[in-house]
Amino acid sequence: MQNQFTPQGQNMNQNQMPPKMNMAGTQAPNTNHGGHELYDAHEVIAGIISMLDQYQMYDQHIQDPALKDILTRQTTFVTQMYNTIVESFRTGQKPSVSTQVYKMTQTHDVVYGIQPTQPKKPNQSVSDLADNGLSAYMLGQTKGLATLLAMTALEMTNPVLRRVIADSVPNFIEMSYEIFLYQNKHQYYQVPQLAMQDMNAMLQSYVTVPNQGNMPH
Repeated sequence: MQNQFTPQGQNMNQNQMPPKMNMAGTQAPNTNHGGHELYDAHEVIAGIISMLDQYQMYDQHIQDPALKDILTRQTTFVTQMYNTIVESFRTGQKPSVSTQVYKMTQTHDVVYGIQPTQPKKPNQSVSDLADNGLSAYMLGQTKGLATLLAMTALEMTNPVLRRVIADSVPNFIEMSYEIFLYQNKHQYYQVPQLAMQDMNAMLQSYVTVPNQGNMPH
């Protein structure tokens, strides 16, 4: 590629062009985004907005203070996550508030086994909404966003936005696990197990191998 000369006689190639300026004389947003990435980012941001909007609707119907506390903490955290992602998307630069780490308050004890419960069916009216269904809706949204963000992080070209999206995946996984634990403790999400003999057979299906270091060429 041939060099171009500025009016001042300074040598500058096309890869070293000065940053574009907008009408106000300030630097324009970073345009280091691929076309596919822009569509993915819009899908991520719209999905987070949908989660926050629907959490507001759930809040009106939740009865259990423990579930309402989960909803409130997750709403606060995801709102900041939304702001961080939007800022990174718009500027392509490091956001003013970095990605945070979500911390649940639930213990990690899982109750195993199946207990008899009433068969499930669709609600006939809004008055039928209850904490078991509302917590299931919350779990569906956090799991869906964990999957979506993991997929889109693989398609990002802007390194800052890619890192922000990728670092947000563990947070949605943690939120999903928190809701699962709440549901499990209330028998909304029951966890069956295999017979002990079958479980042990599955657990012993693999053995480790010694690490050989660098693989031969």
